[in-house]
Amino acid sequence: MKQQDIAADEQLEIELLLEAIHRKYGYDFRQYSQAHTRRRLEHRLHLENMGKFSEMIPRVIYEEEFFTQILLDLSINTTEMFRDPWFYKRIREVVIPHLRTYPFLKIWHAGCSAGQEVYSMCILLEEEGLKGRCQVYATDFNDRILAKAKDGIYPMDLVREYSSNYLKAGGTGSLSEYYVAEYNNVVMKRFLKEQVLFSSHNLATDGVFGEMHMICCRNVLIYFNRDLQNRVMELFYDSLCPGGFLCLGTKESMKFSSVADNFEVVCGKEKIFRKKRRR
Repeated sequence: MKQQDIAADEQLEIELLLEAIHRKYGYDFRQYSQAHTRRRLEHRLHLENMGKFSEMIPRVIYEEEFFTQILLDLSINTTEMFRDPWFYKRIREVVIPHLRTYPFLKIWHAGCSAGQEVYSMCILLEEEGLKGRCQVYATDFNDRILAKAKDGIYPMDLVREYSSNYLKAGGTGSLSEYYVAEYNNVVMKRFLKEQVLFSSHNLATDGVFGEMHMICCRNVLIYFNRDLQNRVMELFYDSLCPGGFLCLGTKESMKFSSVADNFEVVCGKEKIFRKKRRR
């Protein structure tokens, strides 16, 4: 059999597996990037000593624990505190002055993963005196990852890098003020979570989060295909109040979105956009 025929058959098996996941459990990965999906499923294939993607289908249907593992495999969980420090520095310098003009703020972290970027934003809001009048929504489709975000427990060996990022992002104190050390981990302090609501939301299938003043969804859209990226962009547009800010990842673009003309660029390098006000 030709190599291209083998690749086409394997892609068909992957599509059938994703269809089974969607029909059985309601999670929709059918419009995720083919390269990302294949890479993560190949990893599971080797760990389970399976020969074909199609062998996963009955296990996904009949073994809920195996499905849960596949869900973790397909989740996007690469993040860190104050990732891209220069992004947070620009939030402080450019976005915060606008947010100060509102009596109450609503901020949505979409695809929050294990929560490091949520806590980063909460620390920034605390230091800028805005946290007390802010409601933060942290969402992800994976309940296990969401539980980790809510716990706010991270390995101690990552703290040095987190602390360096914090200072480069314009931190006004020490990151150690915001966590408690426990054995080989750090636990984010309870007060950081007081205005945070952790809840399940699937960008591929769920609806609008209304009237947000800022939405952060960084380094998630790169794992979606063009159609799903556009759907999510429209969702963000509908979820933002006029003049609200949208923050994307460094490799993400609004260029091909159907709502691109409804946003203005605030910081090009940092991928910070603002929803235009109607005239």
